[in-house]
Parts: sequence; structure tokens; C-alpha cells
Amino acid sequence: MRRGGELSSAQARWLAVDAQGLGRPRPNGPVGRRHLRSAIEGAGLLQLDAINVLARTQFLVLFSRLGAYDVARLYDMSGPGGELFEYWGRMASLLPMARQPLFRWRMTEHGPYGSSPTYSVRRQAWQEAHAGYIASVLEEVRERGPLRASQLTDPRRRDGEWWERRSVGRQALEYLFTRGELAAWRTAGFERVYDLPERVIPEAVLSQPTPSVDEAHRQLLVLAARSLGVGTIGDLAGYYLIKQRSAKARVAELVEAGELVEVTVEGWRDAGYMLPNVGLRRPTRRNATLLSPFDSLIWERNRTWRLFGFDYRIEVYTPAPDRRYGYFVLPLLLGDRLVARLDLKADRKTSTLRVAGAFLESAADPEDVVAAAAIELDAMREWLQLRDLAVARRGNLAGPLRRAT
Repeated sequence: MRRGGELSSAQARWLAVDAQGLGRPRPNGPVGRRHLRSAIEGAGLLQLDAINVLARTQFLVLFSRLGAYDVARLYDMSGPGGELFEYWGRMASLLPMARQPLFRWRMTEHGPYGSSPTYSVRRQAWQEAHAGYIASVLEEVRERGPLRASQLTDPRRRDGEWWERRSVGRQALEYLFTRGELAAWRTAGFERVYDLPERVIPEAVLSQPTPSVDEAHRQLLVLAARSLGVGTIGDLAGYYLIKQRSAKARVAELVEAGELVEVTVEGWRDAGYMLPNVGLRRPTRRNATLLSPFDSLIWERNRTWRLFGFDYRIEVYTPAPDRRYGYFVLPLLLGDRLVARLDLKADRKTSTLRVAGAFLESAADPEDVVAAAAIELDAMREWLQLRDLAVARRGNLAGPLRRAT
């Protein structure tokens, strides 16, 4: 598409859904490492989150794209010598190992919020107060090998409310991880294990030259455009948490170099940007797709509204009486539309996938949505190795869905 081209709102949705690997049918047959690799490459990163009421988001995002798969394969791809590394891509994320050099500028800045003046002052004061201890923690990892925070000889645990209980040892490990002086991966219990970068990241990656900040930003913005399909400067900047002022200058350079093209999108106030010569493909996936609240298709709420007319907020941290839809609500994608939202829970004690609430969007066809949702819920139930499916009475889609299942 040439500079100055125009996209309809439907075409923008097609680009977004296709770029995220959600527009094509899921693999027909066993899902292997190459499928996982392709899905993560398409999304660019896999956001991590500890909430496990259904399944952790990193597993749900891949299920959305690939269907049933063995989550052990994802663990095999991360950790020492793996092809994925963990860092602050957006939030805590798994990223393709080859892109580690593109985040070294962030390590220098002490993470995604390191340039904040308030954060910088507090971090500097904490670092100075604990300099000797931080050095001893790094030396202990060097001498003993991979360690969790609880395995430190002197973890310096703290008491208090849950948000104050993080031990000083954990803080020191996180500080070193954010600076790139340690690398990390996750256990099955979602606990970080820390080790020296040279024992985790392949030498072929560590030995690559560090790009300048501007060059790293340019490359990340191109990757963001590839994963978004089309996006505003704010969309592109937000994908890897690059400041908008810097992103604006780098996007202008990329347009000038022909690596991005500027387009007008129906209904968007700001210009859109996309890779050149990208074909427009209407989604061909016939089944519906449940999306994690932290899925990269929908994690930016303003963009989700702009693309789909879907007002979405995570209510996990909202007091129960104030929730509109529920605790862990997954939007349902059908074609290029978000047609419903389902509040789900994996009740492992009773081996039941529970639908605590089911809500149909006003413009969606209830008959089509019910049939598609029932199939997707059954596929998720089977993947989670749950025996039963139970639909509660809450929501305007609950009755028809209960009868269909």
C-alpha cells in the first residue's frame, strides 16, 4: 500500500487479526515447536502474568492461535540455551532470543520505567543503601549457579502486607535482572530463576554488537508494525513501551526510508502506519477464538475500541460488587469481530470449566455466537483436561449457551 493510501475500518481489522495469527485456521494436527515459534514471532512477544484462575496468559495466548498444545514445550523453549528469553518487552515477556540486543538500551535505563525522575531518585537511593548486599547477591549467583530468591543464603525477608513482603534479596535479584547483569526464566510455579547471562543466553547472541538507542527503536517499531498490522504512532510506541516523542521521530525516518508507509484509516483521528506491500486478507478462521485479557490483539484498550468498537476493561482488581462482567473475562473473536465476553474459571477441584457469566455484544447474531462459543469452550475444556462444562445464569448469552452445551 502506497503512502497516502486509505483503509476501511474492516480492512484495518483484517490487518490486525491477520498480523496476530488469528485470522487463519489453527493447525490441523499435533502442535510442535515450530508452531509455537511462529506464533510468538507473529505476536513479537508473549506477555507473562501470574493470574491462574483459568490458565496463565502466556499459555492462553498460544491456545488462541494454535489450539490444544503441550505447555511443556513452551518451558523447553525458555531458560538456558533456549530460543526465548525473558525481559521487559512490554510488561514481563518472553521474546525471541535473537532480539536480546534490541533491549540492551532498556537494561541501561534500568527497565521500562527507568527514565522516570521519581523512579530514578528512589532507585538510586535504594541502590546506594544496599550496594554491598547487591554485590554479594551477584557473587552468590556466580558461585552457586541458578538460584531462586528463596534460595539465597541471606534472603533478608520482610514482614507486612503482601505488597511489602518482597524480600530485599528478591529486590536485589530483580535489580540485577533489569540491568541485564542477570538473566532469568520461570519455573512451573511461575517463580523466577536467576543466573549469569553467559550461562543462559547463547554466546552467538551475547557477542552481537549493541545497536544505538535510535537504531534499536527503529527496529522495534518495524516489528511492532508487523505485529499490529496497522497502527498509529501511539500504537507502535506502546507495543514495546517506547516514548512517543522518540517514536514519532523514528517513524518519520522509517517512512522516509520506505520501511513504513503512512495510511488513512476510516474512523481514526490519527494517521496509521504499516509495512509496505502488505496484502489484505479477510479472516478465514471459521471457529470462534477466546482471547486472554492480556492478549496482544486487545491489550491496548483504546485501540481495541478503535478497531472493534469493543469497550473492554480488566476487572480483576475491581471489588466484586462493582464488576460489570466478572473477574477473568475473555472476549470472543469471530471473524473480524469481538462478539461476546465470557467470565471463565477452571475449577480444578471438580474438574469443571465454569462460565460464570456470558454476555453477547449488541450487534452480534446470537445463534451464530452460541454455536461458535460452545465449540470453543469445549475445545478449551479438553485442552485444560477438565471433565465438565458448567454455564451459570448470569448474562444475556448464558441461557442460550447453557442450552447449547
